[in-house]
Amino acid sequence: MRAAALYSAAGSLLLTTLTAAPAGGAPGVPGAAAERHGTAVAAARAEKAGIDFGKCAEDVEELDAPGTLECGTVTVPLDYAAPDGPQIRLTVSRARATHRDPRNSKRRVPRQGALVYNPGGPGASGLHFPLVGLLPQWKRLAAAYDLVGYAPRGVGHSAPLSCQDPQHFFNGPAPAPTFPSEAYKRERVEQAKAYARGCAERTGGALPHYNSLNNARDLDVLRAALGEDRLTFMGASYGTYFGALYAALFPSHVRRMVFDSAVNPDPARVWYGNNLDQSAAFEGRWADFREWVARHDAVYGLGDTPEEVRLSYERARTRLAGKPAGGKVGPRQLQGAFLQAGYYDVYWPQRAQALSAYLKGDPKPLIEQAGPVTEAAAEAENAKAVYTAVECNDAPWPTDFTVWDRDNTRLARVAPFETWDNVWANLPCAYWPAPRQKPLDVRTGPGEVPPTLILAAERDAATPYAGAVELQRRLSGAVLVTERDAGTHGVAGGPNACVNGHVEAYLLEGRLPARHAACAGRSAPRAG
Repeated sequence: MRAAALYSAAGSLLLTTLTAAPAGGAPGVPGAAAERHGTAVAAARAEKAGIDFGKCAEDVEELDAPGTLECGTVTVPLDYAAPDGPQIRLTVSRARATHRDPRNSKRRVPRQGALVYNPGGPGASGLHFPLVGLLPQWKRLAAAYDLVGYAPRGVGHSAPLSCQDPQHFFNGPAPAPTFPSEAYKRERVEQAKAYARGCAERTGGALPHYNSLNNARDLDVLRAALGEDRLTFMGASYGTYFGALYAALFPSHVRRMVFDSAVNPDPARVWYGNNLDQSAAFEGRWADFREWVARHDAVYGLGDTPEEVRLSYERARTRLAGKPAGGKVGPRQLQGAFLQAGYYDVYWPQRAQALSAYLKGDPKPLIEQAGPVTEAAAEAENAKAVYTAVECNDAPWPTDFTVWDRDNTRLARVAPFETWDNVWANLPCAYWPAPRQKPLDVRTGPGEVPPTLILAAERDAATPYAGAVELQRRLSGAVLVTERDAGTHGVAGGPNACVNGHVEAYLLEGRLPARHAACAGRSAPRAG
């Protein structure tokens, strides 16, 4: 899954506003017995040590104006098959339960434990997550739970990965051909090979240990360190995938789990197939955006039909290929900015306004929205490195470029918007120097895990809706809540009161609707 956008509704709202051995074993996991034992050893140590919470790092505290965050670390083995071998530290953040009922100031809300959150990626940090407790949509949950975020292995402050010098991460304006030439494909193949080599050279023998199974094991060690007998967890996007792995690996350690915008866990789709599905789905979201812009032609002047809007976009691409805006924004940067509109409706007015202004002679809004944020180069390079390492390590990928070329040439005929850019984001996996794993076949039988809650937007492109249906099929007792005719990626804690009501009922009271429930989609954004 391309990691172009890393935050769920919770994260985007926040950023714009302010030792028991595991029960059961997963069949088909290489070295499963040794790693089960290693996880139990690490969890027992973590339970004894706990977490010494204190002051957070400066880059975490900068958004914490109220001073509600505290941070600490949890030690986990690099390799769970060798729990006494090299160790790494994961950085954890927490905001304690407030006990304050937003509906009744006289009532003290009893604490239910820790709610651990992962925003996805792979490569995203959840360290700022506890600050969502300041938002109205989260106050009831923040009253009952310690809100806990963390940086997974390889991310940020948690033994960070790197595959290239961050100073060279933003290379300036670049092309993004919808139908690339053979020469351009050869160039990108060589770049992918070099990137894969860089990951191996800069990470060494540790590289194979950055994978989703270890992320699930780390989650169990974190559970123990927090003093929780059973885990209450919310994962968004990629977080749903290793959350599902957790449920399969540690079924008796599950209390409640929310899967927001679910990745398809079918081993046959992880990850190459999922990326093909994602590219196809983004074509639909691109059409949604163009239809919305066309309805507001009086505001933006980009055309009163989706096709006219597309032609306006293509004019901008052509112009930027000849002369990048501000010397910073070329076709690739333009496409990246408009891909974000495929993730989140909230970007639609901004992107339409920037495109309109650019075509009328004012490039400043486009430069502001699509230009590289050089101050964030190290963070962006780290996120890409973790994304690449985890997905490449997790599963087999085609190692012959002719397979990629065949599949994506065919797909680009009907879904040109994102197909080839998604290829280039994932192509290092074709030349990956570390061993590939066999994906776990996630399945739980009746009564093996408590009922879980799956949330999905019907037109989500980053994690297409079929993935939520498949996850429900594999997790016995899971309930699926669908946001109808909506496409924003990550729905919990957003503007949909119906969805939020289901989340609160489940996490606060353990109540779930029938096996399938639906919420009307959110309103379209306002133009202007």
